[in-house]
Amino acid sequence: TKCESGCVCADGLYENLNGKCVPAEECPCEYGGLSYGRGEQIQTECEICTCTKGKWKCVKKSRCSSTCNLYGEGHITTFDGQRFVFDGNCEYILATDGCSINRPVSSFKIVTENVICGKSGVTCSRSISIYLGNLTIILRDETFTISGENPSVQYHVKKNALHLMFDIIIPGKYNMTLIWNKHMNFFIKISRGTQETICGLCGNYNGNMKDDFETRSKYVASNELEFVNSWKENPLCGDVYFVVDPCSENPYRKAWAEKTCSIINSQVFSACHNKVNRMPYYEACVRDSCGCDSGGDCECMCDAIAVYAMACLDKGICIDWRTPEFCRKF
Repeated sequence: TKCESGCVCADGLYENLNGKCVPAEECPCEYGGLSYGRGEQIQTECEICTCTKGKWKCVKKSRCSSTCNLYGEGHITTFDGQRFVFDGNCEYILATDGCSINRPVSSFKIVTENVICGKSGVTCSRSISIYLGNLTIILRDETFTISGENPSVQYHVKKNALHLMFDIIIPGKYNMTLIWNKHMNFFIKISRGTQETICGLCGNYNGNMKDDFETRSKYVASNELEFVNSWKENPLCGDVYFVVDPCSENPYRKAWAEKTCSIINSQVFSACHNKVNRMPYYEACVRDSCGCDSGGDCECMCDAIAVYAMACLDKGICIDWRTPEFCRKF
């Protein structure tokens, strides 16, 4: 309706993020505050999305996977994304199948054994047991042992400087990748070719985080401690009645913990901030760094930061954050 000074693109052309006029085929796509060019792809565990004419076109993967994380002093993120913290000196079932009343036979079971690792009573995941019928894999003391055999299960072990990785295939049922950092962090990535129900501290893997606190008795617990206590492997262990706040128990450590963990909020991880919410990881890092007061405090802090780095990597962002002076690899 009136003349205004400035520039416009000719018909059929569109302004890109650099202020240039380009045809629709060359329009970029945005995701998480970053720009992607024509034909570039981003991947989630269930979809592959391709940038086409400025819009994402997504195709579902034939097999969808999800990951459960157990890290630091009892932090868990379930397959469906529910987060909680627990402290308990016992063995707990992380994940198993055969949970339904109709099919109570289990083809796998993964158990974590927690050990007290601080004067304030916090626990760390120190030992992981993987039961696959008559085949048993034990992760403990920075190494692993394998006993028994199960001809119907295929597995492959890979090692690098920081991790032990186990690729496990239960034909017709599950493909699993288990990643252990030889200390406190353990990841279960699973894709399934069956509708078999999964249960344990990693939740029921049904796409709904609201019912993840489903107990062994098949009801949804009113709180996470009731849920955790129901998944004790040994019923003789005592129940957990409260969650320790290590920074309240060790207030002299809080300033150091906040300072060292602030790398998560810094420019070092800036490329990831728009893709993965950093606050739960920062808070977990501070909590763990306050709690490891019997030695190994830097190890606890580094493990917590490494979990955020791995979450970034899952979104395609590789952060080179370790240095010879800070959380070196060896």
